[in-house]
Amino acid sequence: MWTQTLGEFIGTFILVLLGDGVVAGVSLNKSKANGAGWIAITLGWGLAVTMGVYAAAFLGPAHLNPAVTLAFAAIGQFPWAWVMPFVGAQMLGALLGAAVVWLHYYPHWEATNDPATTLGVFATGPAIRNYAANFISEFIGTAVLIFGLLAFTKGKWTDGLNPIGVGILITAIGLSLGGTTGYAINPARDLGPRLAHAILPIAHKGDSDWPYAWVPILGPLAGGVVGALIFTVLP
Repeated sequence: MWTQTLGEFIGTFILVLLGDGVVAGVSLNKSKANGAGWIAITLGWGLAVTMGVYAAAFLGPAHLNPAVTLAFAAIGQFPWAWVMPFVGAQMLGALLGAAVVWLHYYPHWEATNDPATTLGVFATGPAIRNYAANFISEFIGTAVLIFGLLAFTKGKWTDGLNPIGVGILITAIGLSLGGTTGYAINPARDLGPRLAHAILPIAHKGDSDWPYAWVPILGPLAGGVVGALIFTVLP
């Protein structure tokens, strides 16, 4: 279990380092990628997930997401006793990944005098704040994610191509469904960096928007379980 848990830590660290990194590059002032836009962000996140899975898959299942871990446990494909160690490793990896992004872009925080932009590098937020609608968006996106992951494992994919398929799936979700909330679809990806935002000495930062934080936690957890249960009723 501990070897696999280490894989979750490493993979989630890489996922957040590259994922939050592309958001920082696109969003922060004086970055050479500034203004590259939503397509760059979604492609960057898809590649970040692919690299995270490759970095972790030789050690374990490379969930890198509490919603994936919970969903697989709910349908009997993962032991319940391992859920909390996996989630803890994912959270720590996400927190550290976000901290390294802060360090990497250190001069750019001072150059970006916009608290909303700064928070957006670390955590997701709604385009229109409507908690019920935002929850539904995260629910649907994560249900699609888990359904797709289970389909990959049941299909004729090779182990070497699975991470690429996952990256394409993440990109597709981001392009098609991500515009409403920024598509966390992963509680660790949002909560770990949000904690980093709260504790790091970031120039010009505002609050960490904790009233919204439950949405990218509960929406993905619920959507992931439902997506997995739907998959199990298929022939």
